[in-house]
Amino acid sequence: MIDEHPMMAGSATVFVVSDIAASLAYYCDVLGFEVAFEYGQPLSYVCLCCDEVALHLLAASSTKRLPGHGAICIFVRDVDQIHAEVAGRGARLINRPEGRDYGMRDFDVVDADGNQLTFGMGADAAA
Repeated sequence: MIDEHPMMAGSATVFVVSDIAASLAYYCDVLGFEVAFEYGQPLSYVCLCCDEVALHLLAASSTKRLPGHGAICIFVRDVDQIHAEVAGRGARLINRPEGRDYGMRDFDVVDADGNQLTFGMGADAAA
């Protein structure tokens, strides 16, 4: 018998941003994402990728949604290395990597609008 359950195969978080050009520069130059595609004249939507993570930026002028209310948790293999890399490039850090009581070692950054990215790994993997 064939399993006919339609598997979910991926996702992309969409962050609403007030200045898409400035946000694009931050996500690429500071956080290490690369542009997969851009849409609109003027630019209103961007798909960014880093390894297996996709993140989309939507210009606030193209939606009724307000900028700065997004959040994503990105699982990484070496949270301390990621922290060192993004901190060295000027990321807007909220905190440093730390073991949490919920079983993760993670840290948080925000973009200019306040969208939050948590980078983390299982605390057991960090030991």
